[in-house]
Amino acid sequence: MSQRIEKINDLIRDNLSRIISKNLLLKADVLVSIIKVDTSKDLRYARVFISVFPEDQQDYLKKTLFKEIYRIQGLLNKTLNLKIFPRIELVIDTTQQQVSRLEDLFEKIRKEKKKI
Repeated sequence: MSQRIEKINDLIRDNLSRIISKNLLLKADVLVSIIKVDTSKDLRYARVFISVFPEDQQDYLKKTLFKEIYRIQGLLNKTLNLKIFPRIELVIDTTQQQVSRLEDLFEKIRKEKKKI
């Protein structure tokens, strides 16, 4: 990945974090973090991976963010100093949850082995 794309990814991540925290009214107990941004080489698209805590609030966050996507995109475009504005695609990242479930399974296996 080129340095330019990496800088744009960082710029989008930082600006989106600010936009989400300052401009969206979310439930007080919902924590949102941007895990990663992948911008296409032609700068037309940016896939934004978002993590949600607690896990049971994913549906709420998904509905809220996708309902506000056009406003989020507009606010992001105002903050970016680019010739082409990447169109953002929000993706709820469940990687951490999957890792947690796998760790639980491995722990159960270890306990079963100790019993034998």
